[in-house]
Amino acid sequence: MADLLPADGYAGALAGRVWLPSVEGPAVVAVREDGLYDLSASAATMRVLFEADDPAALLASIEGVRIGALADVLANTPPESRDTTKPWLLSPIDLQVVKAAGVTFAVSMVERVIEEKARGDAELAEQIRGAIAERIGSELRSLIPGSEQAAKVKEYLIEQDLWSQYLEVGIGPDAEIFTKAPVLGSVGTAVEVGIHSSSTWNNPEPEVVLAISSSGRIVGATLGNDVNLRDVEGRSALLLPKAKDNNASAALGPFIRFFDDGFGQDDLRQISVDLLITGKDGFRLEATSPLSEISRDPADLAAQLVGPHHQYPDGAVLYLGTLFAPIVDRGEAGRGFTHKRGDIVRISAPQLGGLVNRVATSESAEPWTFGIAALMTNLAGRGLL
Repeated sequence: MADLLPADGYAGALAGRVWLPSVEGPAVVAVREDGLYDLSASAATMRVLFEADDPAALLASIEGVRIGALADVLANTPPESRDTTKPWLLSPIDLQVVKAAGVTFAVSMVERVIEEKARGDAELAEQIRGAIAERIGSELRSLIPGSEQAAKVKEYLIEQDLWSQYLEVGIGPDAEIFTKAPVLGSVGTAVEVGIHSSSTWNNPEPEVVLAISSSGRIVGATLGNDVNLRDVEGRSALLLPKAKDNNASAALGPFIRFFDDGFGQDDLRQISVDLLITGKDGFRLEATSPLSEISRDPADLAAQLVGPHHQYPDGAVLYLGTLFAPIVDRGEAGRGFTHKRGDIVRISAPQLGGLVNRVATSESAEPWTFGIAALMTNLAGRGLL
């Protein structure tokens, strides 16, 4: 339980979703010290909380109906041991569009350029890395995308024959924002994440994920794993959808933490996301991604997502990108990191708790069968629409 919740326990405004076998459908829940409370009568979908003037206050004001202890619902969540007559945890979002921002950390952007140019040659990669570090290493952490300084860095990299598609979105004025998963297509904690079976080079991307209302206002945050197929994306930028959007490839959770007096945007900017990967083969990898080193401010990314150019009537969530670069070899030298089936991926932050998933193929992970039509039919049948 301590691994699931934020460091301050139940002090924050925490909301999630649970599958209720008794109604054969999902329920929005408040996460409280004495258990999970079904808010369906007042908040049939998470959209109600996202759109509230003060989501945290609304969450606290709804009494709800107690479902049970969080520990019991969590224990019943893994599919392999699930009692389908009892509740289990779901992804904490429903009608929100699932978006992601890529190459938002200048340091990881350069690593992607190196990988693209070195093409698996570890010695060449180290030479390129050293040359870049010597010339612009000290500038990267303070680089502001779209600035005059960023333009000079881009010019230098082009002169060194290191131009890449990643440069434009990494240090140019426009962020890369793409659709990560369909509505209702994300998974939560304690379940499997999916890697397409054709991929031989892939990695997790531990990220902070913004909760954004239809007006573009950031109302809270959660954690996410933007599962990524490096080999597919590396073949062509036009294969990004195949690299990013597969069954069980977008993990979110464990809960949405809404902003209140104890957690706001300034606190969000100071979040440091920890990654721990443990494999059946004894492999262990730890990494940290401080959001303070992001090249684009979260508010800027939210503004690039929602505005006069694009609306999301039911809100959205936005993965903010990661500092994590999969350069630690797992096996063959120079090949970097790649997942193996059965890996346990833990993504955590003191302010947001812990998101834990086991790696499987997208084909073998729990299939996604409950879509928008099923949700609307279910809510209507329960008299909630």
